[in-house]
Amino acid sequence: MLKTLRNAWAIPELRQKMLFTLFILLLYRVGAAIPVPFITATALKVADLGGSGSIFSYLNILSGDAFSKGTLFALAVSPYITAQIVVQLLAVAIPALEKLSKQGEEGRKKLERITRYLTVGLALVTAFGYYKLLSSSQMTIAYGGDIITKGSNKFETVFIAVTIILCYTAGASLIMWLAEKIDEQGIGNGISMILFANILCGIPSTIASFSAQITEYLKKDNSYVAVAVVLSVLAVLVVLASIIFMVYMTDAERRIPVQYAKRVVGRKMYGGQNSNLPIKLNMSGVMPIIFASTIVSLPVTIIYLCQPKSGSFWAKVQNALSSDNWIYAVVLFVLIIAFAYFYISISFNPVEVANNLMQQGGSIPGIRPGKPTAQYIQKVLNKVVLMGAFFLGIIACVPLIINIISTELFSVGIGVVSFSGSSLLIVVGVALETIRDMESQMAMRHYKGFLQ
Repeated sequence: MLKTLRNAWAIPELRQKMLFTLFILLLYRVGAAIPVPFITATALKVADLGGSGSIFSYLNILSGDAFSKGTLFALAVSPYITAQIVVQLLAVAIPALEKLSKQGEEGRKKLERITRYLTVGLALVTAFGYYKLLSSSQMTIAYGGDIITKGSNKFETVFIAVTIILCYTAGASLIMWLAEKIDEQGIGNGISMILFANILCGIPSTIASFSAQITEYLKKDNSYVAVAVVLSVLAVLVVLASIIFMVYMTDAERRIPVQYAKRVVGRKMYGGQNSNLPIKLNMSGVMPIIFASTIVSLPVTIIYLCQPKSGSFWAKVQNALSSDNWIYAVVLFVLIIAFAYFYISISFNPVEVANNLMQQGGSIPGIRPGKPTAQYIQKVLNKVVLMGAFFLGIIACVPLIINIISTELFSVGIGVVSFSGSSLLIVVGVALETIRDMESQMAMRHYKGFLQ
């Protein structure tokens, strides 16, 4: 990886793209630190919005702590990612959008325009929800005062609300523009690079939180220094083992052999070569984890805002679905498997792949073209998706399980691995994708042609 970066840096065009990407990421981090008017940043820190154990903690990781600080980029890339997912789903359900997706470059531009409009709309709705959260009595109780400045009259209250909502909407729209600029003139995927930067920027605060937990544990009893050392070493080993496992499984794929028939065109013979149809083990990436984490955290978020009484039924439900409970890990694992199959069903069409193979004169040895080929691909796909879903489930749930066990045994959790499964998967996936992008661009620039 370091050798690839060094070789890419030596090429002027790639160096310019790398510097442009770093400049955009720097602008993003500056925006993530710009405060929004009428919001007390210190109040949000006291209220501990990012550590509530609900969906807010997950959004805070994706935003690089901007969500818990209420800065300009608090909504991060969530509206843009949601808009892309919605458009992708609608392209399967609505014939008009499906037709656009098959019209090449022109259709892609129209879908991108629809995605931009939808992003602004979702950002407006999300910003309004975030404003209502900050002004709720739950946040006021957590802080002990008002987080948002209160107006002296109705006009000032409305003005403050509109200002805050528009600031967050503008921030989400600006993030979308920055991501598209990386796609056009930088290296890698814009959204992925921003998520990558956010997660890396959140590592110091995660380590600081873990150190604070260990320090607090030692204050209770200094005789457990060995336990603290074991927990620290275990946390590091879990992270390193997860990274190695992710790299290995991300590159894994199932190759279906494909043989092309020979064709005679004029005096020349074409085809006859053997190839393969690669099916990656983790075709859906981190999306099933994001879907599952959002769904399983949604009830906790709603209950959290409703302030249930201690010992009530809803308080027990909130405790059962918190991230430090076994029920949460089991439900998350099941939902990841379900969403892995759901995402593949809308993003990969075996019938279309089988038709393309038949039109190109290709066939799978021992399988008849047409419907039997589609059924065979679907059968192989189901097995591969199941293995990939188990891989995602292990990545997401093992850190949580270790955190639960350490809490039950030593009364202190390994906070450094909480929610780190999806975060590490994003970091590793983006790093591998960016390196592959650099290698392909270097190969293209070093190609001398068939005359030399």
